[in-house]
Amino acid sequence: MRPARQRDDAVLAHLDATAWSAESGFPSVISRVADAGGAFFTADNPPDAFLVAELAGKVVGYIRLKPPTPLPENAHVLQVQGLAVHPDARRRGIAGMLLAAAERRSRERGKRKLSLRVLSTNTAAIALYERLGFAREGVLRDEFIINGSYVDDIVMAKALQP
Repeated sequence: MRPARQRDDAVLAHLDATAWSAESGFPSVISRVADAGGAFFTADNPPDAFLVAELAGKVVGYIRLKPPTPLPENAHVLQVQGLAVHPDARRRGIAGMLLAAAERRSRERGKRKLSLRVLSTNTAAIALYERLGFAREGVLRDEFIINGSYVDDIVMAKALQP
């Protein structure tokens, strides 16, 4: 696990295009990333918002951590706004290691809560989050229509001890 670097841009763009599916992400975003010509980092999502996982010297996953809002009233919270692992590197504990690194980074920055949102169709991710101590805080029913079906958005969070 390490902080992302600008030179990771192309490999992370490829990873993003490879890792997401309609069960775990949004087809409109997946196609937009593919159409972006390989750009991954943006002004709103710079390298310092990401941690990456390497396996045998190759980047195989990332997690994006950002404040959920610009409001000072919830500055004690960081939100996972993206987590992806290359399909060839799955089932090796990489997502769990990325989440553990995100917790450490959050604590180091004085945060008290790590939150995330996950599609109800992403059952593997939900099981992982629950196994790692994240609790469901709410459900936004029928929040999205993906491939013609209504999909709930589940809000989960984990309290971080100082």
